[in-house]
Amino acid sequence: MESNVNDTITQIIAIISAWGLNVLGALTILVAGFVAAGWAARMTSRALTRSRRIDETLRYFLASVVRYALIIFTVVAVLERFGVETTSFIAVLGAAGLAIGLAFQGTLSHIAAGIMLLLFRPFRVGQFVDVAGVAGTVESISLFTTALNTPDNVHIVVPNGQLWGSAVKNYSHNATRRVDLTVGIGYDDDIGKAFEIIRPLITTDERVSKEPAPALMVSNLGDNAVEVQLRVWCAASDYWPLRFDLYRRIKEAFDAGGISIPFPQRTVHMAKGS
Repeated sequence: MESNVNDTITQIIAIISAWGLNVLGALTILVAGFVAAGWAARMTSRALTRSRRIDETLRYFLASVVRYALIIFTVVAVLERFGVETTSFIAVLGAAGLAIGLAFQGTLSHIAAGIMLLLFRPFRVGQFVDVAGVAGTVESISLFTTALNTPDNVHIVVPNGQLWGSAVKNYSHNATRRVDLTVGIGYDDDIGKAFEIIRPLITTDERVSKEPAPALMVSNLGDNAVEVQLRVWCAASDYWPLRFDLYRRIKEAFDAGGISIPFPQRTVHMAKGS
Protein backbone atom coordinates (compact mmCIF):
# COMPACT_ATOMS: atom_id res chain seq x y z
CA MET A 1 0.00 0.00 0.00
CA GLU A 2 2.77 2.36 1.01
CA SER A 3 4.61 1.44 -2.18
CA ASN A 4 1.62 2.43 -4.36
CA VAL A 5 1.33 5.78 -2.61
CA ASN A 6 5.01 6.44 -3.15
CA ASP A 7 4.69 5.51 -6.81
CA THR A 8 1.72 7.89 -7.23
CA ILE A 9 3.57 10.74 -5.55
CA THR A 10 6.58 10.06 -7.73
CA GLN A 11 4.43 10.18 -10.86
CA ILE A 12 2.79 13.43 -9.76
CA ILE A 13 6.18 14.99 -9.11
CA ALA A 14 7.38 13.82 -12.50
CA ILE A 15 4.31 15.30 -14.23
CA ILE A 16 4.71 18.61 -12.38
CA SER A 17 8.40 18.68 -13.24
CA ALA A 18 7.68 17.96 -16.89
CA TRP A 19 4.64 20.20 -17.37
CA GLY A 20 4.83 22.69 -14.53
CA LEU A 21 6.99 25.15 -16.37
CA ASN A 22 4.86 24.76 -19.52
CA VAL A 23 1.66 25.42 -17.55
CA LEU A 24 3.22 28.42 -15.83
CA GLY A 25 4.54 29.72 -19.14
CA ALA A 26 1.16 29.18 -20.81
CA LEU A 27 -0.66 31.08 -18.04
CA THR A 28 1.86 33.89 -18.31
CA ILE A 29 1.42 34.08 -22.10
CA LEU A 30 -2.36 33.94 -21.73
CA VAL A 31 -2.53 36.75 -19.17
CA ALA A 32 0.02 38.86 -21.04
CA GLY A 33 -1.81 38.28 -24.34
CA PHE A 34 -5.20 39.36 -22.99
CA VAL A 35 -3.68 42.43 -21.34
CA ALA A 36 -1.85 43.31 -24.55
CA ALA A 37 -5.03 42.80 -26.61
CA GLY A 38 -7.00 45.17 -24.39
CA TRP A 39 -4.19 47.75 -24.45
CA ALA A 40 -3.84 47.54 -28.25
CA ALA A 41 -7.61 47.94 -28.71
CA ARG A 42 -7.63 51.07 -26.53
CA MET A 43 -4.62 52.55 -28.34
CA THR A 44 -6.25 51.84 -31.71
CA SER A 45 -9.48 53.49 -30.59
CA ARG A 46 -7.62 56.57 -29.33
CA ALA A 47 -5.59 56.85 -32.53
CA LEU A 48 -8.69 56.61 -34.71
CA THR A 49 -10.47 59.22 -32.58
CA ARG A 50 -8.02 61.83 -33.85
CA SER A 51 -9.24 61.38 -37.43
CA ARG A 52 -12.47 63.11 -38.39
CA ARG A 53 -12.97 60.70 -41.28
CA ILE A 54 -13.32 57.67 -38.99
CA ASP A 55 -16.87 57.16 -37.73
CA GLU A 56 -17.45 56.04 -34.14
CA THR A 57 -19.01 52.75 -35.29
CA LEU A 58 -16.02 51.99 -37.52
CA ARG A 59 -13.63 52.96 -34.71
CA TYR A 60 -15.16 50.40 -32.34
CA PHE A 61 -15.19 47.77 -35.08
CA LEU A 62 -11.50 48.20 -35.97
CA ALA A 63 -10.51 48.24 -32.29
CA SER A 64 -12.40 44.96 -31.80
CA VAL A 65 -10.66 43.43 -34.82
CA VAL A 66 -7.26 44.30 -33.32
CA ARG A 67 -8.26 42.88 -29.92
CA TYR A 68 -9.58 39.55 -31.22
CA ALA A 69 -6.65 39.13 -33.62
CA LEU A 70 -4.21 39.39 -30.70
CA ILE A 71 -6.33 36.98 -28.65
CA ILE A 72 -6.17 34.42 -31.48
CA PHE A 73 -2.38 34.78 -31.66
CA THR A 74 -2.22 34.33 -27.89
CA VAL A 75 -4.25 31.11 -28.01
CA VAL A 76 -2.02 29.77 -30.79
CA ALA A 77 1.09 30.59 -28.72
CA VAL A 78 -0.37 28.77 -25.69
CA LEU A 79 -1.12 25.69 -27.79
CA GLU A 80 2.45 25.71 -29.12
CA ARG A 81 3.67 25.79 -25.52
CA PHE A 82 1.96 22.45 -24.94
CA GLY A 83 3.39 20.94 -28.11
CA VAL A 84 0.21 21.13 -30.19
CA GLU A 85 0.84 21.26 -33.93
CA THR A 86 -0.57 24.72 -34.69
CA THR A 87 -0.08 24.44 -38.44
CA SER A 88 -2.96 22.02 -38.76
CA PHE A 89 -4.94 24.04 -36.23
CA ILE A 90 -4.52 27.19 -38.30
CA ALA A 91 -5.47 25.26 -41.43
CA VAL A 92 -8.67 24.11 -39.72
CA LEU A 93 -9.43 27.69 -38.67
CA GLY A 94 -8.80 28.87 -42.23
CA ALA A 95 -11.11 26.22 -43.67
CA ALA A 96 -13.77 27.06 -41.10
CA GLY A 97 -13.41 30.76 -41.91
CA LEU A 98 -13.77 30.05 -45.62
CA ALA A 99 -16.90 27.95 -45.04
CA ILE A 100 -18.42 30.65 -42.84
CA GLY A 101 -17.51 33.31 -45.39
CA LEU A 102 -19.23 31.39 -48.20
CA ALA A 103 -22.29 30.80 -46.05
CA PHE A 104 -22.57 34.44 -45.06
CA GLN A 105 -21.17 36.08 -48.18
CA GLY A 106 -24.23 38.33 -48.51
CA THR A 107 -23.91 39.52 -44.92
CA LEU A 108 -20.16 39.98 -45.24
CA SER A 109 -20.66 42.05 -48.38
CA HIS A 110 -22.95 44.36 -46.40
CA ILE A 111 -20.29 44.64 -43.68
CA ALA A 112 -17.64 45.46 -46.26
CA ALA A 113 -19.94 48.05 -47.81
CA GLY A 114 -20.67 49.48 -44.36
CA ILE A 115 -16.94 49.86 -43.69
CA MET A 116 -16.50 51.67 -47.02
CA LEU A 117 -19.46 53.96 -46.29
CA LEU A 118 -18.13 54.81 -42.84
CA LEU A 119 -14.60 55.31 -44.17
CA PHE A 120 -15.22 57.37 -47.32
CA ARG A 121 -18.38 59.10 -46.04
CA PRO A 122 -20.39 59.81 -49.24
CA PHE A 123 -23.10 60.96 -46.82
CA ARG A 124 -23.43 61.62 -43.11
CA VAL A 125 -26.13 61.36 -40.48
CA GLY A 126 -28.60 64.24 -40.87
CA GLN A 127 -28.04 64.76 -44.60
CA PHE A 128 -30.79 64.37 -47.21
CA VAL A 129 -29.82 61.87 -49.92
CA ASP A 130 -31.33 60.00 -52.85
CA VAL A 131 -29.68 56.59 -53.18
CA ALA A 132 -30.73 53.11 -54.30
CA GLY A 133 -34.18 54.43 -55.24
CA VAL A 134 -34.80 55.82 -51.74
CA ALA A 135 -34.82 59.52 -50.80
CA GLY A 136 -34.69 60.63 -47.18
CA THR A 137 -32.72 62.03 -44.29
CA VAL A 138 -30.00 59.70 -42.99
CA GLU A 139 -30.80 58.68 -39.42
CA SER A 140 -28.05 56.15 -38.71
CA ILE A 141 -25.24 54.22 -40.44
CA SER A 142 -24.22 50.82 -39.06
CA LEU A 143 -22.00 48.05 -40.41
CA PHE A 144 -24.97 46.16 -41.87
CA THR A 145 -27.66 48.71 -42.75
CA THR A 146 -28.40 52.41 -43.13
CA ALA A 147 -31.64 53.91 -41.81
CA LEU A 148 -33.39 56.84 -43.50
CA ASN A 149 -36.51 58.87 -42.78
CA THR A 150 -38.49 59.99 -45.85
CA PRO A 151 -40.05 63.50 -46.05
CA ASP A 152 -43.43 61.99 -45.11
CA ASN A 153 -41.79 60.43 -42.00
CA VAL A 154 -41.54 56.82 -43.18
CA HIS A 155 -38.62 54.89 -41.67
CA ILE A 156 -36.67 52.87 -44.27
CA VAL A 157 -33.76 50.50 -43.58
CA VAL A 158 -31.52 49.74 -46.58
CA PRO A 159 -28.74 47.09 -46.68
CA ASN A 160 -25.35 48.74 -47.12
CA GLY A 161 -24.50 46.55 -50.12
CA GLN A 162 -27.26 48.23 -52.14
CA LEU A 163 -26.14 51.71 -51.12
CA TRP A 164 -22.46 51.23 -51.93
CA GLY A 165 -23.25 49.90 -55.39
CA SER A 166 -25.53 52.82 -56.30
CA ALA A 167 -25.04 56.45 -57.32
CA VAL A 168 -25.58 58.82 -54.40
CA LYS A 169 -27.33 62.20 -54.74
CA ASN A 170 -26.43 64.16 -51.63
CA TYR A 171 -28.62 67.26 -51.48
CA SER A 172 -27.07 68.45 -48.20
CA HIS A 173 -23.38 68.15 -49.11
CA ASN A 174 -23.00 71.67 -50.54
CA ALA A 175 -23.90 74.76 -48.54
CA THR A 176 -25.84 76.36 -51.43
CA ARG A 177 -28.25 75.15 -54.10
CA ARG A 178 -29.72 76.63 -57.27
CA VAL A 179 -33.48 77.09 -57.58
CA ASP A 180 -34.75 76.72 -61.15
CA LEU A 181 -38.29 77.94 -61.89
CA THR A 182 -40.05 77.91 -65.25
CA VAL A 183 -43.18 80.00 -65.76
CA GLY A 184 -45.19 80.30 -68.98
CA ILE A 185 -46.61 83.61 -70.25
CA GLY A 186 -48.89 84.23 -73.22
CA TYR A 187 -47.53 85.03 -76.66
CA ASP A 188 -49.49 88.30 -76.55
CA ASP A 189 -47.87 89.37 -73.26
CA ASP A 190 -44.89 91.72 -73.01
CA ILE A 191 -41.76 89.74 -72.08
CA GLY A 192 -39.98 92.86 -70.79
CA LYS A 193 -42.89 93.65 -68.49
CA ALA A 194 -42.87 90.08 -67.18
CA PHE A 195 -39.16 90.46 -66.37
CA GLU A 196 -39.82 93.77 -64.59
CA ILE A 197 -42.47 92.08 -62.44
CA ILE A 198 -40.28 89.10 -61.53
CA ARG A 199 -36.99 90.95 -60.91
CA PRO A 200 -38.03 92.83 -57.71
CA LEU A 201 -39.29 89.57 -56.21
CA ILE A 202 -35.78 88.10 -56.27
CA THR A 203 -33.71 91.22 -55.58
CA THR A 204 -35.62 92.05 -52.39
CA ASP A 205 -35.65 88.50 -50.97
CA GLU A 206 -32.90 88.11 -48.37
CA ARG A 207 -32.73 84.35 -48.99
CA VAL A 208 -31.48 84.87 -52.56
CA SER A 209 -27.68 85.00 -52.83
CA LYS A 210 -26.03 87.93 -54.59
CA GLU A 211 -23.26 85.68 -55.93
CA PRO A 212 -23.77 83.90 -58.23
CA ALA A 213 -26.11 86.57 -59.53
CA PRO A 214 -29.74 85.63 -60.28
CA ALA A 215 -30.52 84.90 -63.92
CA LEU A 216 -33.75 85.60 -65.81
CA MET A 217 -34.19 84.42 -69.41
CA VAL A 218 -36.56 83.07 -72.06
CA SER A 219 -35.77 79.36 -72.14
CA ASN A 220 -38.21 78.08 -74.75
CA LEU A 221 -41.00 79.02 -77.14
CA GLY A 222 -43.48 76.32 -76.27
CA ASP A 223 -46.64 75.17 -78.00
CA ASN A 224 -48.86 77.13 -75.64
CA ALA A 225 -46.63 79.69 -73.92
CA VAL A 226 -43.37 81.59 -73.86
CA GLU A 227 -41.38 79.86 -71.14
CA VAL A 228 -39.55 82.24 -68.80
CA GLN A 229 -36.88 80.63 -66.61
CA LEU A 230 -35.63 81.99 -63.31
CA ARG A 231 -32.39 80.80 -61.67
CA VAL A 232 -31.35 81.92 -58.21
CA TRP A 233 -28.94 80.57 -55.58
CA CYS A 234 -29.74 80.18 -51.91
CA ALA A 235 -28.71 78.28 -48.79
CA ALA A 236 -29.50 74.56 -49.02
CA SER A 237 -31.86 74.85 -46.04
CA ASP A 238 -33.87 77.57 -47.83
CA TYR A 239 -34.32 75.66 -51.11
CA TRP A 240 -37.87 74.38 -50.70
CA PRO A 241 -39.31 77.36 -48.77
CA LEU A 242 -37.90 79.79 -51.37
CA ARG A 243 -39.10 77.67 -54.29
CA PHE A 244 -42.66 77.40 -52.99
CA ASP A 245 -42.75 81.09 -52.02
CA LEU A 246 -41.49 82.34 -55.41
CA TYR A 247 -44.11 80.36 -57.32
CA ARG A 248 -46.88 81.89 -55.22
CA ARG A 249 -45.51 85.44 -55.39
CA ILE A 250 -44.93 85.27 -59.16
CA LYS A 251 -48.52 84.13 -59.74
CA GLU A 252 -49.89 86.94 -57.56
CA ALA A 253 -47.62 89.53 -59.21
CA PHE A 254 -48.60 88.37 -62.72
CA ASP A 255 -52.30 88.64 -61.82
CA ALA A 256 -51.77 92.17 -60.50
CA GLY A 257 -49.67 93.19 -63.53
CA GLY A 258 -51.95 91.76 -66.17
CA ILE A 259 -49.58 88.99 -67.33
CA SER A 260 -51.39 85.79 -68.26
CA ILE A 261 -50.28 82.24 -67.58
CA PRO A 262 -51.99 80.40 -70.45
CA PHE A 263 -53.62 77.01 -70.23
CA PRO A 264 -52.69 74.30 -72.72
CA GLN A 265 -54.74 74.99 -75.87
CA ARG A 266 -55.12 73.83 -79.42
CA THR A 267 -56.40 75.71 -82.46
CA VAL A 268 -58.66 73.66 -84.73
CA HIS A 269 -59.30 74.79 -88.35
CA MET A 270 -62.50 73.45 -89.86
CA ALA A 271 -62.24 72.69 -93.58
CA LYS A 272 -65.24 73.79 -95.63
CA GLY A 273 -67.03 71.00 -97.38
CA SER A 274 -67.88 71.13 -101.08
